[in-house]
Amino acid sequence: MKDFNPADKIQDLQYFGEFGGVNPSISDSSTYTFLSAKTMFDTFEGNMEGCYLYSRHSSPSNLYLDQALAAMEGTETANVSASGMGAITPTLLQLCGAGDHIVSSRTIYGGTYAFLKNFTPRFGIETTFVDITKLEIVEAAITPKTKVLYCETVSNPLLEVADIAGLAKIAKKYNLKLVVDNTFSALSVSPAKLGADIVIHSLTKYINGSSDTVGGVTCASKEFINALKNVNSGASMLLGPTMDSLRSASVMKNLRTLHIRIKQHSHNAHFLADQFEADGLKTVYPGLKSHPSHELYKKMINPEYGFGGMLTIDVGTLAKANELMELMQARNLGYLAVSLGFYKTLFSAPGTSTSSEIPLEEQKEMGLTDGLIRFSIGLDNDIQRTYEMMKACMVELGVLKVMVHGV
Repeated sequence: MKDFNPADKIQDLQYFGEFGGVNPSISDSSTYTFLSAKTMFDTFEGNMEGCYLYSRHSSPSNLYLDQALAAMEGTETANVSASGMGAITPTLLQLCGAGDHIVSSRTIYGGTYAFLKNFTPRFGIETTFVDITKLEIVEAAITPKTKVLYCETVSNPLLEVADIAGLAKIAKKYNLKLVVDNTFSALSVSPAKLGADIVIHSLTKYINGSSDTVGGVTCASKEFINALKNVNSGASMLLGPTMDSLRSASVMKNLRTLHIRIKQHSHNAHFLADQFEADGLKTVYPGLKSHPSHELYKKMINPEYGFGGMLTIDVGTLAKANELMELMQARNLGYLAVSLGFYKTLFSAPGTSTSSEIPLEEQKEMGLTDGLIRFSIGLDNDIQRTYEMMKACMVELGVLKVMVHGV
């Protein structure tokens, strides 16, 4: 990705508001007027560029954000939605119908897992969950009915790394669509440039970055996005996961600082991961040489944006994990909360929160242990101070037995 810098693509976008404002005007309308009946008919048929029909279909504010996110991911266009799941579910339902099959990573966001495991079978769509890091296992799971390969660039919550270029070759070989959730790796990785057909984000997380709204986006070809929005057969149009124009405008403003925030998130997470591992904690972070996919991820990322802001540690038991998180929250080190990308650090025990939809026996099989704590590291200015305070909490609770260094 040496010739593609997503932050530059965002920087190069320039919109003028209706009255010359530096921010594009917000279209606060649910429906739009036409000067002729013929134009209305053509718009319904999808034959009119630049005309707006009804805000469930599209709106000027949403299209501004669509264009910005498509530029960021290097796709032809995009379609924003009211949540991350509002992007994932219509995308998969547009690609698959009764009798079709999906091969998915076994370690994915709990909501996505529940959708594929419990909901899509109602429509005759079956999913095989595999270890996405083993390409031979992925290929072996493909059947004549398979239509989609689905993965996350960096998986939630185990931080496994998908070989997107390798998966893209398999997808091409079997004429499948490779769908990649890139929520954990905004700016760091550009899956479409590595061969992914469709790239999804939960805008709720890093892209918005202020934990004040939910949103999603599907970035893909014009052909696919037009199919999603088709008034007769489009899953996004007919299921209605529409993003509100005011929210689109808010996310658009926050998108402009994404490159600054991602660099700080990554810097802080890498620092803490190095310290925690040196202290003897079982630490998982793609930037550590101990991570099994470190070298692969190192080749995939735009190094300017680092290895991301997510890390995990294992403190042995759920009781100890809960005790530590409660103490860190009491010391103002962050919040015991789900989600990620906030300016403050967020921490949770995934087995009982974001991945609770996954049955306990399957959690154990994939290595999701009771004592695992997932951290979304914040934008702390003095990360050494943060580390010393976190370590003091760990020593106080016996997670760390001795003060090895740093304090």
